Amino acid sequence: MLMKIPFGTMSIPQKSKELIGEILNSNRVSSGRYVREFEKKFARLTGTKEAVALSSGTDADALALAVLYDFGAKRGDEVIVPALSFVATGNAVLQAGFKPVFVDIDRKTLNIDPSRIEGVITEKTRAIMPVHLMGKPADMDAINKTAMKYKLYVIEDAAEAHGAVYKGRNIGTLGDMAAYSLYVAHIISTIEGGIVTTNREDFAEILRSLRSHGRACKCEKCVMNINSGYCSKRFKYGGADIRFIFERIGYSCKMNEIEAAVGLGNLDIYEQILGKRRKNLISMMKKFKKFSPYLATIEEGPDEKIGPHAFPMIIQEGAAFTRNQLVDFIEKKGIDTRDLFSSMPTQCPGFAFLNYKMGDFPEAEYIGNHGIHIGVHQDIGDEHIDYFIDVIVKFLDKYA
Repeated sequence: MLMKIPFGTMSIPQKSKELIGEILNSNRVSSGRYVREFEKKFARLTGTKEAVALSSGTDADALALAVLYDFGAKRGDEVIVPALSFVATGNAVLQAGFKPVFVDIDRKTLNIDPSRIEGVITEKTRAIMPVHLMGKPADMDAINKTAMKYKLYVIEDAAEAHGAVYKGRNIGTLGDMAAYSLYVAHIISTIEGGIVTTNREDFAEILRSLRSHGRACKCEKCVMNINSGYCSKRFKYGGADIRFIFERIGYSCKMNEIEAAVGLGNLDIYEQILGKRRKNLISMMKKFKKFSPYLATIEEGPDEKIGPHAFPMIIQEGAAFTRNQLVDFIEKKGIDTRDLFSSMPTQCPGFAFLNYKMGDFPEAEYIGNHGIHIGVHQDIGDEHIDYFIDVIVKFLDKYA
């Protein structure tokens, strides 16, 4: 019997629906008190002092980087990123005005290879942006050691790493800032949306300015439309209205109240969602081991917890079948798949102007040609996992 296993799902709890009704009836749908409430609760969840909500995970990456201009960075400076990631990582570096410098990955972890980072550092390097791909923590000890040696900032791309833990510490607390995606398929979702976490109040103030065109008016109450009364700071610029003074080149990427309402509902059931997805991921990783040496996936180390975003599969060297054959077979059985991203500098034509050439990032390119991933979301149960494993058995019986 054919069973449908979609890649993602969307939880919109009753609390969110009630809040959305209140927001629509109030006619105040732009960023306001519900966005601020979501920020505070997200910060508590990750264990950081500050969280600044934005309109997408890509904006979260870009604005976290743009903060660095207030601390000496110049346009055209360099940011080190892994070659393998969703293209948003590289796009955000460019959108922030920096040049991405790519580093190959470790094929077993899918994350940046720390041993290769030092070799690409130049006098123009300002930051390292590791990606916790598929929710698996990057080697943050090694990355932070290199960053400290060269006085570089570390910004975690934690887009897929909700709930991930590295050596007893939450992902999102291991660098200067962390950027999360809150897209529909993620553990905590606001439909679209992103958020930056940090322990530095000055970074958070700049982020609030950046998301609103670079405004000088950036205290928590004013920028969230919480306080419509008199503000003693309003005319501190010698008579000019602080709301229309722009201190820096900014963006327009605020989260709205309706998105925050969905996020608040998801935060209320976060532990439930996380637990279900982790159960699914651990079960799939355990049952998938028998498909070696044809197929492999990531493994969870003793000092980490993988954030259960999705389940990656990599066709191993020497296998007698192609990725297209695998995808075609399991999609016809109702299992929704996605490619496991690409080597941004060599397999994404948009980055061709940087003049990298095929073969520069062999590990990332291998994943780009041989990797896929499927969902582990909260609407999947044991019966779906058993069905998936049975489909892979049938595929290997035919092709291997």
